[in-house]
Amino acid sequence: MGNQALIRVRMSDHDAHYAGGLVDGARILNLFGDVATELLIRHDGDEGLFAAYDKVEFLAPVYAGDFIEATGKITKVGKTSRRMEFTATKVISLTRNAKYASSADVLKEPVVVCRASGTCVVPEECRRK
Repeated sequence: MGNQALIRVRMSDHDAHYAGGLVDGARILNLFGDVATELLIRHDGDEGLFAAYDKVEFLAPVYAGDFIEATGKITKVGKTSRRMEFTATKVISLTRNAKYASSADVLKEPVVVCRASGTCVVPEECRRK
């Protein structure tokens, strides 16, 4: 488990940035940052520093009320850095135009909403030999 991590979060009205309860893509990147932090702690015992994304793809909309799973894994361990890949999927979706505003659907097939990859830097004193 040291090279993989997962978090599940429900998007709230506070996360909505646009009309219709649409969540800003930056919120998903924030989740990836949390996953990266856990991965670095598990692997190196320290949070490290996220240096750069080299690829980000927003693939489907996310709305307030949706449950998002953000997963990540370390794909390459360098001397001073860790390469990571991330995926965010929608696993529960608020039912639009339902009789009750709180109605939601567990999705039979999760919907990939975002993919990304990037690199983190590990402080020198925390680098495992």
